[in-house]
Amino acid sequence: MSSDGSRGMAALADPTRAKILRLIRDSPDGRQLVGRLAEALALRQPTVSHHMKALLAEGVVVREPDGRRVWYSIAPDQAARVDALLGGGPPVRPPDLERIVADLSTRYRGTFSPETVRAQVSESYELLAGVTAPPLVASRTAGFAATRLDALSRVAGDRTDRPEVLFVCVQNAGRSQLAAGILRQLAGDRVAVRTAGSAPGPEVRSSIVHALDEIGISLGGEFPKPLTDEMVRAADVVVTMGCGDACPIYPGRRYLDWDLEDPVGKPAAVVRAIRDDIERRVRSLLIELLPT
Repeated sequence: MSSDGSRGMAALADPTRAKILRLIRDSPDGRQLVGRLAEALALRQPTVSHHMKALLAEGVVVREPDGRRVWYSIAPDQAARVDALLGGGPPVRPPDLERIVADLSTRYRGTFSPETVRAQVSESYELLAGVTAPPLVASRTAGFAATRLDALSRVAGDRTDRPEVLFVCVQNAGRSQLAAGILRQLAGDRVAVRTAGSAPGPEVRSSIVHALDEIGISLGGEFPKPLTDEMVRAADVVVTMGCGDACPIYPGRRYLDWDLEDPVGKPAAVVRAIRDDIERRVRSLLIELLPT
């Protein structure tokens, strides 16, 4: 490679080499085999090997032997230049689900098998990936999977005297979050509180965050979550708010339907009124849950 690196970029003048580099850069683990490249480009392997030798000689890629296979990846010191010339950057890589599985398997050792944990993690990721911003999907997948495993444990018989309440609205970004935040603040650890949405949105609305902050309540790491079967079965009380018939009905649960105005697009004064209405209902419910 030349001292100023300019010759390395000349290798991209060939459109086939640019396509090769894009395939390498955009692959899930940032590397490719010659055989896979040939298949993707509908070229013969010797042709692709010829281009790889040129890119390697120019220092644009690096070679990583792996037994009989040889992987190629973008040279670290050339990544920025390759991005600049190809346009855009690599897509956000999916989270390391196996690491999440390993961590949760340790946490739930003796309660759930690694296979059960893996199934919950995989499904939780699939449910969240379409509505969650990529930088947050890993942490939210871990949190959502843990919530579902806790619910499964409760369904399996690991119940305590602590009542559990599930608040459900359409997007799990407004009314249900207001109710959950207020109940957590009032009850502390005496009541388990969960939320879900029949069609969850990407984030809790800023108007809801502000309305809770005004009365000294922080949502912390709460985020919209899909409604799942085990969350309903684990609850003692299910409170629905405008989600229609989306919530399944199971014997032994108490169901309440709170007829509340949707705060979407409403001015702050209206959101505050909805919050205060919810607080009154939550306080009444808490008296029933913890009469002493």
